[in-house]
Amino acid sequence: MTREMRFLIPDGYTKKSRDEFDAVGMTLAGQLYADLLARRLPGATCDIWYSSDPGAEPPTDAQLEQYAGVIWPGCNLTIYHDDPRVHAHLRLVERAYEAGIPQFGSCWGIQLATTVAGGATKPHPKGREMGIALNIRLTESGAKHPMMKDKPPVYAHFVSHDDYVASVPECVEVLAGNYWCPVQAAAVTYKKGIFWATQYHPEYNLREVARLIHARAQKLISQGWFKDMDDLTIYAERLEAVYNDPTLKHIRWQLKIDDDIVLDDVRECEFANWLKYAVLKEDFR
Repeated sequence: MTREMRFLIPDGYTKKSRDEFDAVGMTLAGQLYADLLARRLPGATCDIWYSSDPGAEPPTDAQLEQYAGVIWPGCNLTIYHDDPRVHAHLRLVERAYEAGIPQFGSCWGIQLATTVAGGATKPHPKGREMGIALNIRLTESGAKHPMMKDKPPVYAHFVSHDDYVASVPECVEVLAGNYWCPVQAAAVTYKKGIFWATQYHPEYNLREVARLIHARAQKLISQGWFKDMDDLTIYAERLEAVYNDPTLKHIRWQLKIDDDIVLDDVRECEFANWLKYAVLKEDFR
């Protein structure tokens, strides 16, 4: 009898942060991955654990071992700060490594994956990388790795982060990077487990990025990404216009939105490949 494909999704955003997303109509971080999982592995189930809520208890070892994988969304915690919530997440990542449970994550996820394995995450000296990250390039290892199967050698993706993976240990394969972040995608093999991760967000689409921009409006304006609220609104509306109609060539050209952003199979392939090759263990090649 085949074991039920059940996944754990730890959503580390606080209730206050989740309410901010709700206020602008953005899908919550954990739910974004729950929806992506439902599309890519029909019949699979998941538990979203709001891991930063007061009284939130991590799964026991017995409970953790029932999961086919752990999926880590982005989060606004800072991994190098002495915070009990950060320590709880780091410990859960390590327990999953020890139990041999496959893990996947984006943004905060790649920082968790590499930090537990001996790497370091730091504030980026250039500040935030936001919106659409351009010129992400596969490394030599990335071109051969199953997570990056069917990924173009150079591509763009969605980002929103202040920190970056500054160093990695030998157990980490760097699969892609760009001029802003040398580690945009990585595969970690540590203890009994693996963790495939990206700094960018395979779970986002143009609509969700537009909503995120609204959720972070004051911060983005103060950092100089937009002149004022009208400027921000116009940009976000253009992203959503392409989401609703990908044939809008003039907007796509102006905002540098290529097929790697618009086509689901290209944008989401890292996660789909993780399910196929790390969870279901299909043969690669």
